[in-house]
Amino acid sequence: MIVMTGATGRLGRAAVEHLLQRVPASEVAVSVRDPESAQDLAERGVRVRRGDFTEPATLAGSFEGATQVLLVSGPSDARAHRAAVEAAVAAGAERIVYTSHMAAAASPAPLFAPAVEHAETERDLRASGVASTALRNGFHTASALQMIGAGLQTGDLRLPADGPVCWTTQEDLAAAAVLALTDPDRFGTTTPPLTGTELLDMDDVARLLSDLTGRQITRSTVSDEEYAAGLVASGTPEAYVPLIMSFFTAGRRGDFATTDPALADLLGRTPTTARDALAAQLGVDAAGSASA
Repeated sequence: MIVMTGATGRLGRAAVEHLLQRVPASEVAVSVRDPESAQDLAERGVRVRRGDFTEPATLAGSFEGATQVLLVSGPSDARAHRAAVEAAVAAGAERIVYTSHMAAAASPAPLFAPAVEHAETERDLRASGVASTALRNGFHTASALQMIGAGLQTGDLRLPADGPVCWTTQEDLAAAAVLALTDPDRFGTTTPPLTGTELLDMDDVARLLSDLTGRQITRSTVSDEEYAAGLVASGTPEAYVPLIMSFFTAGRRGDFATTDPALADLLGRTPTTARDALAAQLGVDAAGSASA
């Protein structure tokens, strides 16, 4: 049986849907914090169990009977991910697939705060004693719109200096995760960066948004300090501000500036472009006219 975590999030849910196209629902279980939010999966024959990385005692039951476990990384820190790895091993899982991040391999050390946690979890996987694959995923395209924020309304993207990013859709990464579960011979302990095919910084994103929306959207560079202060003023919890700022710090060093053919090779097609992904999120077609 394959047990999948994060099934109520974007990446995890997309992975479940891809998996159900390949294996019977009776061979799939999901471990979620709120089982009621996954009742539609239960109605389709998927076993729905409560499991929370931050409550390790819940994981023994949610991973019971697993031959493979897909650990979809979340906002938890490496200690919580370690608890999930240990629970999967204790449950008898023969293989663990983990959604890591391309920046986990950044040298000499990751500057993007979540990538530090990913790198630690990768070390825990290698030390676990069971077969594992860390999927070094590219940066989610959906995050671009979150960073843009009010810029779409004001026409001015006010952001710190950044660097190029190979934006990658969660749908494509979910398909790759399912391939790792169903065709494991194609995967090693860690993957190359699983990315799209083009590098775009926020200047490029502003031009792309202008083209898609038919409105002039400019990009203004502000200092890190001004941007961080604006985050706090807008209600962002102060504990999250360093994490957000680390995206820009790491980007300036080039930690996201890698393209690799690995994802295209796995999917057998060109990964979804940032243009197409942003158009879908904005409700316009790729030519920029409003969708019906």
